[in-house]
Amino acid sequence: MNTISTKLNELFSRIPRRHTTDNVKEINNILDEYEELLQLIEAENDFYEKNVDEFFDTLDPVRMLVKKSNDNRTSKKSKDDLFDQASGDLKDTMEALKDFYEDGTRKE
Repeated sequence: MNTISTKLNELFSRIPRRHTTDNVKEINNILDEYEELLQLIEAENDFYEKNVDEFFDTLDPVRMLVKKSNDNRTSKKSKDDLFDQASGDLKDTMEALKDFYEDGTRKE
């Protein structure tokens, strides 16, 4: 397992499930770090450069859900539901990336 795979697994394990002010900050930090990892993967070779775009596309919808979950006009239940959806979507996309990236040696 290379350093990118290791970091991806670490980020995955840090994803919070419950809405709190600290968890909103944490998931935003995770999203930023995840985006940096995507950029590193994209730079590895032509295969990844051409095929990693779909993972970048998932960032904005997750960020929007996190932002909505932090809106003061939103009920506690809605905040929890929105945050749970955001964290679930982020976990799903990270799982897909782990399967796609494997060990960083694909060149198909």
